[in-house]
Amino acid sequence: MDTAATGLTFRDATDADVDALVVLIESAYRGDDSRAGWTTEADILEGQRTDLEGVLAVIKSPDSRLLVVERDGQVVACCQLEHRGDHAYFGMFAVSPQLQGGGLGKVIIAEAERAARETWGVGEMHMTVISVRNDLIAWYERRGYRRTGRMTPFPYGDERFGIPQRDDLQFELLVKELA
Repeated sequence: MDTAATGLTFRDATDADVDALVVLIESAYRGDDSRAGWTTEADILEGQRTDLEGVLAVIKSPDSRLLVVERDGQVVACCQLEHRGDHAYFGMFAVSPQLQGGGLGKVIIAEAERAARETWGVGEMHMTVISVRNDLIAWYERRGYRRTGRMTPFPYGDERFGIPQRDDLQFELLVKELA
């Protein structure tokens, strides 16, 4: 039995979840709290990862789902699924730093892929990852995602996405065929 999946519930986020989701996402990626997990971006970006408006926009979008993952009534993870024609986009993925490294992320991404196939009948999942995040990209590659070499620029100067600590940030598109 997969103990990482024990006691998990998945549901769509509601307006009432916004505050908890912002705290979760920020704790997984930014600031000292994020250093408890391995997904931290604290060394390459300061400032915020998201905000109330950004999370609420995902919840309200008709082509998007923001999955909330709970264990024992507590929000422990989340991820965004967005329908984009023949594929789904996977984003806003966060796991509580204290629970990272125990297999929870694998369970969540597998559920997200299943939900995208079932909900929209898509054949691919796309995501973008900051290209210097080699450890994170390698984790996705072990889940079946492939690097495409297709880059998009980081939004330098837009502090809604953080304050870059280096000048070589860009996003790489990763793609997975969904069977």
